Amino acid sequence: MSDIEIEPYTDPAGGWGSAKSLVEILTREEVPISGSAMLLKQNKPGGFMCVSCAWPKPAKPATFEYCENGAKATAWEQTRKRIGPEFFAKHTVAELLTWTDFDLETQGRLTHPLRYDPASDRYAPVSWEEAFAEIGRELRGFDPKSVVYYSSGRASLETSYMYGLFARLYGNNNLPDSSNMCHEPTSIGLKASIGVPVGTTVLEDFETTDCILFFGQNVGSNAPRMLHPLQDARRRNVPIITFNPLRERGLERFTNPQSPVEMLTKSSTQISTQYLQVKAGGDIAAITGMCKALFAADRAAQAQGRPRVLDVAFIAEHTHGFDAFTAFCDGQDWSVLETRSGLTRAALEDAASVYARAKRVIGIYGMGLTQHRKGTETVQMLVNLMLLRGNIGRAGAGLCPVRGHSNVQGQRTVGISEKPEQVPLDKLAEMYAFTPPREKGLNTIEACEGIVAGTVKAFIGLGGNFVRAIPDTERMEQAWRGMRLTVQIATKLNRSHLVNGTVAYLLPCLGRIEIDAQASGPQAVSMEDSTSCFHGSVGVTKPVSDHVRSEPWIVAGIAKATLDPNPKIDWDAWVGDYAKVREAIQATYPEVFKDFNARLFEPGGNHKPLAARERKWETETGKANFVVPEGLDEDPDMPARHADVLDLITLRSNDQFNTTVYGYHDRFRGVKGTRSVLFMNAADIARLDLADGATVDVVTESTDQHVRAVRGLRIVKYNIPEGNCAGYYPELNVLIPLWHHDEQAKTPAAKAIPVRVARTG
Repeated sequence: MSDIEIEPYTDPAGGWGSAKSLVEILTREEVPISGSAMLLKQNKPGGFMCVSCAWPKPAKPATFEYCENGAKATAWEQTRKRIGPEFFAKHTVAELLTWTDFDLETQGRLTHPLRYDPASDRYAPVSWEEAFAEIGRELRGFDPKSVVYYSSGRASLETSYMYGLFARLYGNNNLPDSSNMCHEPTSIGLKASIGVPVGTTVLEDFETTDCILFFGQNVGSNAPRMLHPLQDARRRNVPIITFNPLRERGLERFTNPQSPVEMLTKSSTQISTQYLQVKAGGDIAAITGMCKALFAADRAAQAQGRPRVLDVAFIAEHTHGFDAFTAFCDGQDWSVLETRSGLTRAALEDAASVYARAKRVIGIYGMGLTQHRKGTETVQMLVNLMLLRGNIGRAGAGLCPVRGHSNVQGQRTVGISEKPEQVPLDKLAEMYAFTPPREKGLNTIEACEGIVAGTVKAFIGLGGNFVRAIPDTERMEQAWRGMRLTVQIATKLNRSHLVNGTVAYLLPCLGRIEIDAQASGPQAVSMEDSTSCFHGSVGVTKPVSDHVRSEPWIVAGIAKATLDPNPKIDWDAWVGDYAKVREAIQATYPEVFKDFNARLFEPGGNHKPLAARERKWETETGKANFVVPEGLDEDPDMPARHADVLDLITLRSNDQFNTTVYGYHDRFRGVKGTRSVLFMNAADIARLDLADGATVDVVTESTDQHVRAVRGLRIVKYNIPEGNCAGYYPELNVLIPLWHHDEQAKTPAAKAIPVRVARTG
């Protein structure tokens, strides 16, 4: 504990803290000079798309079009450290399983294809031909329904299309992806409410908006490039109203590292004009309070002969269900709304009045809204609020869900989905002369349930760290070893590669930043950002090893070894020229990918057509729908109203991206040297007879027979709502029961886990 420092951080987001952190990781990964040159090509025309978050790149990029976390991701991938066969000859898998996430990934880039040897408990090198041959033999021996094809959010559109097609040719729709763990409530909720499964804003909307609502997203750590348009908006005196349990520094103050004046003067911009610390799971109540206030203000305006507060013309022409939603809001008692949201009536009415004065409003949100038992309803409540004043389908306004991984949204667009109705199966059948499976596939939670039940026999992972990202970690690791086959396609070693099936392969792939040379020359790939724009990306550095291969090459190799030949599919031609894959994507989705190759490098991206932006509602009613929630509680089955039970929020540190931990310095929260902490409100610490700095055990309050506990966390007194506590993902995923997920989307409810806290020992 002597190296641990807990000290409040008082500086803004960005600034010298960001610059120092960048220099540290470039130096640690041994790329201080080459890394700086690479960063100048990040998110630039002719360069590569950031490998971390999905925030869009502008048509006119800045000189330094990257953020602290994006730069860390680049340095992390382009490290000079290597992890080859000699490393695995020295370390057994049992030993490596005792290492931390950070220690595993910091060993460097994987350089050779590897096969797990149970006799020695080590990975040993294997040729690509041998690997494909055995994987193909194994896959041909399974019932297709027992095999899962998982993909993380960073694989390109080209790879994703090939991967999804491979799974369906094999015979299933078992295509869970990282969206299942974060924004599935967005896909389901927005589709039902407004007819599209994605947000409706584009980057240009930030230039004309006159109000921004911000819900449950830590911009300073998870999408720092968004701070630039937020700062520009604040300079135009645009109010930004934030709803978030913790006061996150990026939503408070920001110093632009690209501004010499700001850096030298240490000046900063206030980001949030109102910061409302809503309780975990209190967003439905908070939004209901705002809507209730808007209804009251509208009636007062009518009585006094003033202009209406609600956009009644828009509501009449474009929406359905308004009367039922009005009745729901009118029927809520202010005292209950205050208790559940943790906010006062005055604060909610003040936020509503600011919203009512604005003509063009953007609603931004992240997993603080989606990762609840009623996450889908929470997303739809935000839609309801936006519909009241016509803020969808208007320039400078709309919904902006902030996606995490760089192409998680794009993968869905080209067919990575367990839901067959979301994929043009008839078109695939016509193009490739086969009968696609029509049965719903397994999503992430269902795949986990199948692994526990023993019905899932094989798992292919296209990137990611699935074992670490999923809930109920301890139970899942025990069940995981019951599978026959596990195949992991990856750039770096992580824990998912060490919890193996009977037959296990670890296949190293090129990173997006590396030059991908195929038969027709260096290849470009593409991805879709959070605002539904497609971008091209070109690698700029030499591959880490002569033995690594591109993701399309690996997918094609496994497919050829597994499937019977299909005269309609030339896998080798696709691998030799990715433009041919894009032609196939365009043929499959002609309206979405019109002139795909020609527009691949269009400045600012090639915008995907979205009917809702044009106020065309592709819903069952033909209109935008007001959806009435079942109640105010986002996690109604939680026992957390008991005084001794707290609502645990899992969150990321400033020094990580998803499951990748770059270091042990959560600068903004003042924690250095450890991730074994539990952030608690001072009143809860006193009420539970604990102490700041004390070591505690955290145990899930659950009605099932499983004990889920994390031992030895250090209490950190923090500004968090009373009754809530917080700790780091993925370490605390062990506390999330597999059944604790969104009722509609099955996204793990990681933002409100019922726990008890007691002193260790």
